Amino acid sequence: MASTFAVIYTYTDDTALREATRPTHREYLRGLADDGALLVAGAWAPSEAPGGLLVFRAEDKATVQGFVDADPYTKAGVVAKADIREWVPPLGPLAPRFSGE
Repeated sequence: MASTFAVIYTYTDDTALREATRPTHREYLRGLADDGALLVAGAWAPSEAPGGLLVFRAEDKATVQGFVDADPYTKAGVVAKADIREWVPPLGPLAPRFSGE
């Protein structure tokens, strides 16, 4: 049974590399969204430290780690750290979508 996972990316300070890699990163994520694995993703606001949040539905953490490892941002060295956590949100209008209900 699939679970929900939140992935918190911390980017390096190499803005030029991030901008150069962004199109292939977004194309990759669109594919995961089209397949139903990626529920939502986006970068932190400009006033925050460089990074972003991705929310996945997957069978296990190892599958999500595979998504992270295959991300062009990871391969290019844009991602300094990826923290993967299983997430079980019980409340709010989007909770059923995140819990697979």
